[in-house]
Amino acid sequence: MADDVRIRERIAEIAGRPKNVTLDEIEWVMKQLHTQGYKVTKRKARHGFLWSATDGQTVARFMINAHNPGSRQVKGYSVGEFVDAMMKLGFYDE
Repeated sequence: MADDVRIRERIAEIAGRPKNVTLDEIEWVMKQLHTQGYKVTKRKARHGFLWSATDGQTVARFMINAHNPGSRQVKGYSVGEFVDAMMKLGFYDE
């Protein structure tokens, strides 16, 4: 349960600053979801990564596009898609 709170706090933090998020932060959240029992997949796409997370009933998918592979910052609209996916899974409320 404590991990659940940490995940929610990190997602809220990410949602609060969508223009300064790194790919590492998104990957941390997805790794934590995996340890919570969610099936998480990551697939390389032409301009970023396609993520999927499911608990067996609800499926959430989102695309993360990178600004600059060297800085690993992601685009703001990609962070919005991530937050929408987390809302669908019940990990974030506006």
